[in-house]
Amino acid sequence: MTGRGAVLAALLCWAGAAVARDQVQIAGSSTVLPYASIVAEAFGDNYDFPTPVVESGGSSAGLKRFCEGLGENTIDIANASRAIRDREREACAANGVTDIIEVRIGYDGIVFASQRDGPEFADFTPSQWYRALAARLPDEGGAMVPNPNTRWSQIDPALPDVEILAFIPGTKHGTREVFEEKVILQGCEDTGAAEALAASGLDEDAVEDACMSLRTDGRAVDIDGDYTETLARTESDPNGVGVFGLSFYENNTARLKVATMDGVVPTTASIAAGDYPVARPLFFYLKKAHLDAIPGLKEFATFFVSDDLAGPGGPLADYGLVPDPDLAETQAVLLDGTVMP
Repeated sequence: MTGRGAVLAALLCWAGAAVARDQVQIAGSSTVLPYASIVAEAFGDNYDFPTPVVESGGSSAGLKRFCEGLGENTIDIANASRAIRDREREACAANGVTDIIEVRIGYDGIVFASQRDGPEFADFTPSQWYRALAARLPDEGGAMVPNPNTRWSQIDPALPDVEILAFIPGTKHGTREVFEEKVILQGCEDTGAAEALAASGLDEDAVEDACMSLRTDGRAVDIDGDYTETLARTESDPNGVGVFGLSFYENNTARLKVATMDGVVPTTASIAAGDYPVARPLFFYLKKAHLDAIPGLKEFATFFVSDDLAGPGGPLADYGLVPDPDLAETQAVLLDGTVMP
């Protein structure tokens, strides 16, 4: 039997068998984790199903588990703070996970925060972050050289005269991709470095890779855990600046102060209006094949994006989620069981 035939046979056996697991299993984004946990607890209190199990680990880790296959030994939902990638969908398909429902739960922003009593980091731009964290920068002649900047004031005299120390999301987190593309890559373009790289003969992909290559001398510190680890590291050094999700910051304003980005204060209102430049949609991905096989899965998914939970004034908005203005469309996707094309 071919590999594909074996997968199909296994799926048929599973679909026809009694399902031993009666608890929804979820893993993925640390940004989506608190929202999913709020919904899971409310679901357990309001439905005659066990409270779903929600684990973190990052968007990439969650989607990797999601794509391992179908059946009671695999998770039902992957939370993600970025859209699923083509290569992840290919991995899913190779393991029989072909009918995937994408559910956008709302929006969040990435913020830049530091100790309340630390240096006055008040205003940032993508250009400043690029000059602070890029592995290589163009010199006056346009040649790319190792980043010489060690203090924020070298980048801009308006910034504090302290050592550069940034705690940024690790590569397994969806937040990292948004940080690289909307801050570092944008800064590379704004400074003209991207143009200089292209003029040197690099193609578009190589320019992007060069722009987003970050320094490894200890001034850009990857945080592989969740935002609580970023908070602990930021609090351990008064010069540290951490990259957080807006909702996490809003629940820790007694311990952190936030900077603007391009002059815009990060708030749910500025994100909803499309003014804050470092915002992104949040998702969960659902296996359609599990909807009728795992008790409570369909009910949990629809409960998650109900008006009472994910709409304006609901508990997710109270925690910091920016409600999706097209929430009704998301609800219709779940109702119809519409899979990704």
